[in-house]
Amino acid sequence: MIVVTGAAGFIGSCLIQRLNEAGYKHIVAVDDFSREDKRPNYQGKAIVEQVPREQFIDWLHRHEKTVEFVFHLGARTDTTEFDETIFERLNVNYSKEVWNACTRYQIPLVYASSAATYGMGEHGYADDEALIPKLQPLNPYGWSKQQFDLWVLEQEEKPFFWAGLKFFNVYGPNEYHKGRMASVVFHAFRQIRETGSMKLFRSHRPDFEDGKQMRDFIYVKDVVEVCLFLMEKRKPSGIYNLGTGKARTFLDLATAVFHALDKPVSISFIDTPEDIRDKYQYFTEAKMDKLRAAGYDKSFTSLEEGIADYVKNYLLPGKYY
Repeated sequence: MIVVTGAAGFIGSCLIQRLNEAGYKHIVAVDDFSREDKRPNYQGKAIVEQVPREQFIDWLHRHEKTVEFVFHLGARTDTTEFDETIFERLNVNYSKEVWNACTRYQIPLVYASSAATYGMGEHGYADDEALIPKLQPLNPYGWSKQQFDLWVLEQEEKPFFWAGLKFFNVYGPNEYHKGRMASVVFHAFRQIRETGSMKLFRSHRPDFEDGKQMRDFIYVKDVVEVCLFLMEKRKPSGIYNLGTGKARTFLDLATAVFHALDKPVSISFIDTPEDIRDKYQYFTEAKMDKLRAAGYDKSFTSLEEGIADYVKNYLLPGKYY
């Protein structure tokens, strides 16, 4: 059996679909399944058991002999949440329990880290583990991911294979439930369809023009492809970046959404909200050499191709992956 935590969420549900497509049907889904708006994410997928998040560790102790792999993607991901105790409980301590159980039973493990650990990027975006102690995340979410990465690197006992994935800006199907934390692509689609125009955040730095803030946007189908690769190949353990390796502007993104909707481009600018202004990343770009060296040789979907697929095949018809 393959375990996916965060199974009702965005990336977790897409991973289950990709595993199903690859012939893996014995999936154990772990999450808080109380939210009705997340139910369509996992309905209809091949899942042998649903395990509530708070019961999972005990479940794993009872079923460790039948578990072949664990994807630990469940986390609190709200970058505007500043209650550190929530992140300490869900992102740090819970992840330690998962790690310790996988170490005890020698179950291979892939877990979700985040590019939020890179902060303003003052130390670059290389996934060199020697640089990780220097990173300065900008919010409690980023710090929780950083704290767990550091703890992992300090452990003498580890699963025989493990990988932490620093997700960059992931977008794609099955994020209907995410509200404010949904991708910019999702918000652009909604805004353009409703108003015929798009408002982007104004730049508050002189070295970036309005709309020219840049992020490494990665399509969720590429993310789950890498997860499948790591499960099947079990290449060198370590912490890996997971982006495309090519930063693109928010103007590029918005323009691609207009084109996918076959609408004329109409973009204006508004001030970045003050509650996130001082913690706003103006540039992210994953260095992808490490994953390539591990043998991953597939190309990443371009921003235009990913947005066209997402908008035309999922958002417009209201479908799920």
